[in-house]
Amino acid sequence: MIQLPLRISLFLLLLCVLLVLSPVTAISLSPGNSFSGVPTIAKGDPVFIHGTATGQPQNGLQVWLFGNNYVKITTVSTNADNSYEYELKPADTRSLAPGQYFVLIQHPMMNGVFDIYYNAGTGTVINRQLGTGTSIFQLTGSGSLQTPAGANALMQAINSQNIDDMFASTSFIVSSPTAFINPIGDHVVGEKFTISGSTNLAAGDTLMVEVTSSSFKPTYKSQSAEFSGAAGTVKIEQGSGALNRWSFPVDASTFKPDEYIVKVSGITVDVTGSTLFNIVEARPITVTTVVTPVPVITERTLPSLPPTTPTPAPTTQKSPLSIAVIIAAIALVSCALVSKRK
Repeated sequence: MIQLPLRISLFLLLLCVLLVLSPVTAISLSPGNSFSGVPTIAKGDPVFIHGTATGQPQNGLQVWLFGNNYVKITTVSTNADNSYEYELKPADTRSLAPGQYFVLIQHPMMNGVFDIYYNAGTGTVINRQLGTGTSIFQLTGSGSLQTPAGANALMQAINSQNIDDMFASTSFIVSSPTAFINPIGDHVVGEKFTISGSTNLAAGDTLMVEVTSSSFKPTYKSQSAEFSGAAGTVKIEQGSGALNRWSFPVDASTFKPDEYIVKVSGITVDVTGSTLFNIVEARPITVTTVVTPVPVITERTLPSLPPTTPTPAPTTQKSPLSIAVIIAAIALVSCALVSKRK
């Protein structure tokens, strides 16, 4: 959204535009407010253009929508609280070609009439204040200006000194609907996982997600028609960039090992995306036994020593007693005995 300079002399009658959050799921534009980048919508998503206009103009506000070889001009009334809202319905955006579109909201201001208006009979834009009405440029038909030249010429015309009309503008981009699925990879029977992706559809839109076995097919009444897969709807969530995101939980406890097809499709917008992944047999659980190592005591072997021969204890040789000593000893004993008797 672009903030435009306004005439100071008509400040009190300024076309004030406020950023109002819309409760519906689509982009919501407030002409006159600045924003980062140009919002993008998918064909088939609605667009809401809303704000506040002072003065309660009797003829309402004039809405100019410019695109590549496309022009739409209409009016929208203001409410009691000075608010207004103009909606491009899904059927409207579905017919728009991809590209950038410009929206201009024109206020008639003091005189209550649109001094710059479109003549459908001639395809020209008329300045009511020049004489009885002068054609200033060709908007449709042969020799018409292409966007954005037509939008620029209209803004210059309304900014003319003899015109008291005011305007504010914004723009958006229309692109073909897209739905992407993130890589899924292989999963096993009984596993729970999430399939996710991104899309340029508006946050709050609904997608249908279908997961079916590639071997599933119609059968005769007498044959088994066992279904392996899942299906459901998901709401698109606001993304952090140009694309929004979605996710779908899957419980593969009833799935059979097979190749599976994932298809995501729009409920109100014609968009599809698809991919493949595999469900495989559950891997056997391997029980790992933790063995606590037992410390091993290693006996140290001492080096062998050469055998030693024990040394015999020395023997003390007793000296033999002489016979004379023995006889003398006996004689002394005998004398002692004779003396004792006396």
